Amino acid sequence: MAIEFDIDREVADIARRTAGFVRETVLPVEDECHGDVHAGPESLRRELQQAARAAGVFAPHVPARWGGLGLDLRGQAVVFEAAGYSLLGPLALNCAAPDEGNTHLLAAVATEAQKARFLAPLAAGETRSCFAMTEPPPGAGSDPRALAATAVRVPGGWRINGRKWFISGADGAAFTICMARTGGEPGDPGGATMFLISAGIPGMKVVRNIGTLDRALFGGHSELALDDCEVPDDAVLGEVHRGFEYAQVRLGPARLTHCMRWLGVARRAQDIALDRAAGRRAFGGRLAELGMVQQQLADSEIDIETSRAVLWRACWELDRGGPGAQLTSIAKTFVSEAVGRVVDRAVQICGALGISEDIPLAALYREVRPFRIYDGPSETHRWAIAKRAVRAARERGGAGPGQEAARVLGGAG
Repeated sequence: MAIEFDIDREVADIARRTAGFVRETVLPVEDECHGDVHAGPESLRRELQQAARAAGVFAPHVPARWGGLGLDLRGQAVVFEAAGYSLLGPLALNCAAPDEGNTHLLAAVATEAQKARFLAPLAAGETRSCFAMTEPPPGAGSDPRALAATAVRVPGGWRINGRKWFISGADGAAFTICMARTGGEPGDPGGATMFLISAGIPGMKVVRNIGTLDRALFGGHSELALDDCEVPDDAVLGEVHRGFEYAQVRLGPARLTHCMRWLGVARRAQDIALDRAAGRRAFGGRLAELGMVQQQLADSEIDIETSRAVLWRACWELDRGGPGAQLTSIAKTFVSEAVGRVVDRAVQICGALGISEDIPLAALYREVRPFRIYDGPSETHRWAIAKRAVRAARERGGAGPGQEAARVLGGAG
């Protein structure tokens, strides 16, 4: 079985052009606003995306049918990392959360009519979207089965009631993909349905925008109220009661694309630390000559390379149609923590400069800490990883080391 790490020539070219575009066009914009775009003007988003379109790097993840570059997950891993070098790079390429994940979900599940109405303008950057699953306690959070929002049948459609909390990008979104319970009770593993709800529909409103540690997600994070919000039958995305199943269609790849983007942040932080260590003199020499600084720089290189390897492995598994739950959980957990370590070390190496606004490390630091919570906290993923590992061990019985190696290489879903 061949294990290859060659990057397709076309993908490498897109990544190269993306890196140049981010460096020349996006980083100056980020410097101006310090990466704070929670309440960013729509004109900023459109200008960045128009520039990305002109540079030929717009929508790398979007199928060619909808105007994108149509890269698979392995290709996306390379390009998204280049985009993530700036906090605003993914926004410029229209591959930022939550729109990127919603694009994938709509392409996989939506009807042709829904694709024309919702996917086409989203893929083109004409609109933004959000994904409304998380709820205030005791509703859905790390445990989606706690879903409390309800949707009941009414003549010609559905009436939705509930509260949604920490809905990224909701302020200004043209539509919401909303998860509501159409059967069972909170705690049940099934009975959820996804609904496409257009902005401005009676009964749904943004209650407030939530102040958060991170500041670089366009539109911020909001609380939504759904009070007797009625939608027609054609608002159902996919089939009734299959919402949790569809959520996995979205969340598996979304965990990886988060890793891709934030790996670019880690690379940038490490580059800043390397420049500082090579140029700053103290204690009779350069910082880079001090053993403790060398150890931190080396550990960050190890974290970055290991993160990339774990990420590419998971992408390969999903691209070949394999079961990816275990590998995506492993990648998300490891990369989210490794990225945090890399940025933290960079701050430490840069000292007082690192926590100032004279360089972007402080902004990067505040952005990467929530990564250990988004798309499932590390604790939830570790719990799931362990459960799957134990179950697999029981199913294998007395498999020897040779059989285990073959199993891992063949797919660790």
